[in-house]
Amino acid sequence: MEIAREYGCITVADNTWATPFYTRPLDLGVDIVLHSTTKYFGGHSDILGGALVFKENNEKTAFIKKVQCYGGAVPSPFDCWLLCRSLTTFTARMAIHSANAMKLARFLEKEPKIERVLYPGLPSHPQHAIASRQMKGGYGGMLSVLVKGGRENALKLCSLLQLFTHATSLGGVESLIEHRKSTEGPDSATPDNLLRISVGIEAAEDLIKDFKQALKRL
Repeated sequence: MEIAREYGCITVADNTWATPFYTRPLDLGVDIVLHSTTKYFGGHSDILGGALVFKENNEKTAFIKKVQCYGGAVPSPFDCWLLCRSLTTFTARMAIHSANAMKLARFLEKEPKIERVLYPGLPSHPQHAIASRQMKGGYGGMLSVLVKGGRENALKLCSLLQLFTHATSLGGVESLIEHRKSTEGPDSATPDNLLRISVGIEAAEDLIKDFKQALKRL
């Protein structure tokens, strides 16, 4: 941000994954914060939307509001109602997402068929120290794993899970898993053996038990 200020640039942070429950970019000096309200704000996989939050109300804010007005980029009244409904449970949901993700990450890190677990709450994560400075009270509900045995074993592990829905989205109350490279396409730099997991608010013990049975059969 110091570099951006030196050159007169605006800083924008996508805070969809962490949400303001764990990270507040405006307090860290960011000018504009972006959220996909489809994800954790919505929380129930039933709306599409986005939000921009500005640190200051100035000419840049007015310009973007004008673009929004001319482009018609506004949600429907019903989507607004659904979002307001979801925000009433936001703080309760986020605490469970994060606690479940931490429990699952710790379990998977000890599994011999898992090559690596990528979760900022684990000390083994290369940016754990940065995450600990920026995030307060938890590390969110998203994690990835690298499965030993390459693409074939990663896809097989997905197929053996019973509680995790195979889907690309994230932030809903249900746990999701996806083979990310299949979603992104053959030109993606994502490893062939990487699975992305959006940890839901089910009982953590059930999620771990599901992975146990799947890894046993892998």
